[in-house]
Amino acid sequence: MSAGQVIKCKAAVAWEPGKPLVIEDVEVAPPKVHEVRIKIVATGVCHTDWECLYGTGKGMKFRPFPLVLGHEAAGVVESVGPEVTKFSPGDKVIPLFLPQCGECDRCQSPKTNLCKKNWANTQVGVLADGTSRISCKGQQVYQFLGVSSFSQYTVVPDTSLAKIKSDAPLDKVCLLGCGVSTGYGAAIKTAKVEKDSSCAVFGLGAVGLAAVMGCQAAGAKTIIGVDINPNKFAKARVFGTTECINPRDHPNKTIQEVLVEKTCGGVDYALECVGSPVIMTAALESTTDAWGTCVIAGWSETEAMNVVVEKILMGRTLKGTYFGGWKSVQDVPKLVDDYMKNKLKLDEFITHKLKLDQVNEAFDLLKSGESIRTVISLF
Repeated sequence: MSAGQVIKCKAAVAWEPGKPLVIEDVEVAPPKVHEVRIKIVATGVCHTDWECLYGTGKGMKFRPFPLVLGHEAAGVVESVGPEVTKFSPGDKVIPLFLPQCGECDRCQSPKTNLCKKNWANTQVGVLADGTSRISCKGQQVYQFLGVSSFSQYTVVPDTSLAKIKSDAPLDKVCLLGCGVSTGYGAAIKTAKVEKDSSCAVFGLGAVGLAAVMGCQAAGAKTIIGVDINPNKFAKARVFGTTECINPRDHPNKTIQEVLVEKTCGGVDYALECVGSPVIMTAALESTTDAWGTCVIAGWSETEAMNVVVEKILMGRTLKGTYFGGWKSVQDVPKLVDDYMKNKLKLDEFITHKLKLDQVNEAFDLLKSGESIRTVISLF
């Protein structure tokens, strides 16, 4: 039995910003009070992982290194710490970068999913006691967003963990730990897309395709995909776009001008899934006045977007979404169930399957636009 013991395993360690990950032997300490140690079976490779490594200071806040990235994963409970009541060894789980303690004013409110339990700590890579559970070569390694799924084992708070069906395929449902949930929820929960409406989705990566899937599930009549990589258009049609536009095909007009013209005044809903302030502005300006809604799902922590005040005064709504508005602990298992009932696509997002020692290759595939999602097998 490994319970109570330090586990030695492999992890991809980011020693410093801008440098490729290195596969190292790490030590993962046993879980402390209200913590759970998980064997990670599969992890998706998300754009935010890439940004944290290569985009620090350009839209991402600085985080301490060395760091184990990865936050979109699924695994099995290996052992539980003291006072953990909701999990047992062998449970299939999805670790969560967004907690749900169930007790704070935000968890009690139907208006938000933004629980702040352990928040300040996990944002800087440590758990509740101010330390991480992963070490390498005698030094502490920080845990990205309190998760660190690019490690064969990790430890997370028991409020940042969703228990899922025992027959769920972990190499598919891992995607519900971030990208798919975020995009799908941006359309369904945050935008509240209505039947027969018109939508534009900016950026056709995993988050954008999930947003397209959400628009289709909501019954939107027109779903326009916008991306500068036309290789993504065929895949976008599988998810439900009614047409796709490459802004580079319209050199004399902004993309918002193209969309306003095409839809005779603008779309009802625009979903920004890139994380670029310029595209956020374009998304807002592509919506119709009177009732247009723009939801920002793309991630940026330090940049500002430009909003012409009149665009808001004329009745538009601009809102952001974090993890698609889902209350993580309670909603992720429901999303897993929807996938198992064929109400939600996951397999179609997965373009590549690699091993942990190919994680840098997964980053290259992501950056070049060749992959939608790469799933990494940890064992």
